[in-house]
Amino acid sequence: MTPDFHQNHFAMFGLEPKFNIDMARLDSAFRKLQGEVHPDRFAGGSDAEKRVSMQWAMRANEAYQTLKRPIARARYLLSLAGVDTQEEVNTSMPADFLMQQMAWREAVADAKVAKDAAALDSQVSDLRKAERALQVRLAAALDERPDHAGAAEIVRKLRFIEKLAEEISLAQEALEN
Repeated sequence: MTPDFHQNHFAMFGLEPKFNIDMARLDSAFRKLQGEVHPDRFAGGSDAEKRVSMQWAMRANEAYQTLKRPIARARYLLSLAGVDTQEEVNTSMPADFLMQQMAWREAVADAKVAKDAAALDSQVSDLRKAERALQVRLAAALDERPDHAGAAEIVRKLRFIEKLAEEISLAQEALEN
């Protein structure tokens, strides 16, 4: 085992650094790598081998978790290009998305007050549709015609949707209890 700790996540799994990746290939490469570096394989090895195995397994897990989640994968691709999505500091959005945010938030608030599970389910469905459309645009911005600023904005939009979906999930759990 000769790990290259400077290798990027995509190279670790033999993937091209793109947003649209073959998830089955990622899963297969991850399982193969885990089989090679799992600490159990080095139980009888030296302390140094055990330590390197543990570090390599942790790095493989981190890389896999990053690449399997679309927003994290996009963030990582942008970081490879030297672009910070500035999700914590840049809250500016186009007016149409701001209006959509307000409509979603209002609909969720109304559904929560009314304790309307069907309305919350409908909001989740709407968010998933918007999420899929944004992911298509994100793939184009990252894979087809590099537009890092546009991709960063889409990541910020997806992060908003992710947070709102989490809020809806909590509201749905509250209604079930």
